[in-house]
Amino acid sequence: MTATAVIADLRSDTVTTPTPEMRRVMAEAIVGDDVYQEDTTIQELESLGATLSGHEAALFCATGTMTNQIGIRTLLVAPPYSILADARSHIFNYEASGVAHHSQALIIPVPPAPGFSHLTVEEIEKRMIIDDDIHHAPTRVICLENTLGGEIFPLSELEKISEMAKKHGIKMHLDGARLWNASAATGVDMKTYCQLFDTVSLCLSKGLGAPIGSLLVGSHATIKRARHFRKMFGGGWRQGGILAAAGIHVIKHHFPRLKEDHATAKLLAEKLTSYGFKVTRKIETNMIWFDSSSVGVTGDELQAALASKGVRVFGGSGGEQRWVVHHQVTGECVEAVGEALANLFEQRK
Repeated sequence: MTATAVIADLRSDTVTTPTPEMRRVMAEAIVGDDVYQEDTTIQELESLGATLSGHEAALFCATGTMTNQIGIRTLLVAPPYSILADARSHIFNYEASGVAHHSQALIIPVPPAPGFSHLTVEEIEKRMIIDDDIHHAPTRVICLENTLGGEIFPLSELEKISEMAKKHGIKMHLDGARLWNASAATGVDMKTYCQLFDTVSLCLSKGLGAPIGSLLVGSHATIKRARHFRKMFGGGWRQGGILAAAGIHVIKHHFPRLKEDHATAKLLAEKLTSYGFKVTRKIETNMIWFDSSSVGVTGDELQAALASKGVRVFGGSGGEQRWVVHHQVTGECVEAVGEALANLFEQRK
């Protein structure tokens, strides 16, 4: 039996493969030893990241988890301390308890208020520890995420939280793995978002499609300290310019096209709703969240139907499903999804 060729993968935007042009710039990259700060391609990428974010400096690391963990560790000075983070965030749920291990910090998870898809300044203030009671671990950093689940954190609310944090002398870190998507969707430039935070993690692999890499941006002093922690964590690069070249390429060529991914996400959502699937979250960028049980279909059934048309998704017994669009999801994928759904529901008659 011949296997169906894969035409698209909707499991995540981390599954992309380098384009021919990306491979070419990687092969031609000028490299050096970055531990000695002699890799000019890495320096070019870091300079580009600093300029786009409006921060003084940037540090190229292997992953978004690493830039989050180093960013938080750099902002914390001496325990006891705690950080606040969204209860749904990557930092709290998907980084292997890294904050507890690397920073010895307590994370206080903050859920959004009913009816909100993002945290508000009121919800954060309720859970901040700003007293001098020796039983407590004072809040030293507030960690936010934008986008989260594909939904955009409103700039006006970010500004309120930043102002409140400054009033209390609390640092701010942003997991901006998909901040590129928020910027593309809203028209708010990266600098405007990033200036509200002391450190920002900017993934090059997720929405943008580089094979590896993430930038941490901050002040000169912050990034100097972060470079030390990167070495301690085992993250010093040698000839990493080959990977940095891909990062430069995706910022220049994929970032300007993210709106196309967002439009494709809406087309896929339309296909789903036309068959009765319930979309469960706002589709503001490149993610579609929907409930397959609303039409009596399990994730496994949907996975099998789509696989027959060359589209990869995660399965499961039912409930909420997530599809993620990236630059290698094309109109052909949208058509294949439509055909797969038509076949699935025809078979169920």
